[in-house]
Amino acid sequence: MTGYEQLMTVALCAAATMLTRFLPFLLFSSRRPTPLYVQYLGTTLPSAVFGLLVVYCLKDVDFLHGSHGLPELLGVAVTTVLHIWKHQMLVSMAGGTLFYMLLLRM
Repeated sequence: MTGYEQLMTVALCAAATMLTRFLPFLLFSSRRPTPLYVQYLGTTLPSAVFGLLVVYCLKDVDFLHGSHGLPELLGVAVTTVLHIWKHQMLVSMAGGTLFYMLLLRM
């Protein structure tokens, strides 16, 4: 890529990021109540994304060969326990990932 193309790529990425950050504030003012469908999405999407991550992470696990998926299942168990204990999605994902990576290094 030329320098101009690199500059345009960075500028477009920055513009797209700013648009996605500022658009909700432009669409939904603080003077009006938040629409019910947005409130519904706010309560259901975090769990849906977490479920999608679980499916994505376990889609290629082979339970019939090698370690039989034991590190993956233990990682999921640690993630679940951390999430039930702390109720913090970032803590549970980071803790489960760290535990899984440590299991792979043993």
